[in-house]
Amino acid sequence: MTDWINFPAASLGAARAASAPDRTAVARWLWFTAALVFAMVVVGGATRLTESGLSITEWKPVTGVIPPLSHADWVEAFEKYKQIPQYKELFPNMDLGRFQTIFLWEWSHRLLGRLIGVVFALGLAWFWLRGALSARLKWQLSGVLALGALQGAVGWWMVASGLVNRVEVAQERLAIHLLLASITFAALVWIAGGLARPRRDEIASTTAKVLGVLLALVTLKQIFLGALVAGLRAGLTYNTWPLMDGRFVPPAADLFRNEPWWMNFFDNVTTVQFDHRMGAYVLLALALANAIFARQTGVVRRGWAIVALVCCQAGLGIATLVWSVPLPAALAHQAFAMLVLGMVVANLRAEFPARA
Repeated sequence: MTDWINFPAASLGAARAASAPDRTAVARWLWFTAALVFAMVVVGGATRLTESGLSITEWKPVTGVIPPLSHADWVEAFEKYKQIPQYKELFPNMDLGRFQTIFLWEWSHRLLGRLIGVVFALGLAWFWLRGALSARLKWQLSGVLALGALQGAVGWWMVASGLVNRVEVAQERLAIHLLLASITFAALVWIAGGLARPRRDEIASTTAKVLGVLLALVTLKQIFLGALVAGLRAGLTYNTWPLMDGRFVPPAADLFRNEPWWMNFFDNVTTVQFDHRMGAYVLLALALANAIFARQTGVVRRGWAIVALVCCQAGLGIATLVWSVPLPAALAHQAFAMLVLGMVVANLRAEFPARA
């Protein structure tokens, strides 16, 4: 009789346990998706640095998965590329072999974007239908899905800017494209980090939390500025450090030569590179302050790791500049930017340990 009375309670407990979110599986899926976004950013950097971004002049979400398979298909794609200003003004002597190389870079970038969309959408549907997601996780992950869709649209908006009246994509659209990818990566790290069991010994002060937020914002700003530098080819000028043409701060006449004045922050090579340099110093100062306050409050595990990553990132940036932007150094610089962002977001997540 006692067993019969206890049976409903036991069954209810088992049902609750069975319907509890599988946080570990969800977290692994999110970390895997974040790794794909990381790879997407690096491949995107290679696409930009190899002048591959405009090689595919059409947006075909479904049929574009298949690259040209025959010689005739390649010739047709090449002829379409020949119609845009980039080919006519920059690469009029390009042969089919060179075109195939840049085409495959851009195709790989778009294919990886599609793969990320499929992995995320299928994973979301799977965990949603299994009841493995809390209400809060559902709206958070739906937001990430919307970010991904927006990213695809912005990607084509960026490419379209370089198909008419320009030889390259608009640098501000390139920067927005990279910023959205970085925000998506940060959101995945934040949500996945929130699924981990919180550490009770990590108690951050208000000061440490403020520094953590500033660190994340400045990191995103640096990534945005880095994209402007890449878009303007600003890394091919002022190839000395720490001075720019013999000065730590360029003359105002050089920094604000364009009208209206605020356009210098987007179109002026001198201003954009100077802003990116100064942003690196600010980021390093914030990382040091964050590490010091983390030590005082017990959240010490990531503080000095962030400092080390920022130092490596700065060193790679200096090397990329001084060596006039070699591809390996430039890609390493971009990859480390994402590593810094990931660690900064993980640090911030630990300072706000409420679970997702």
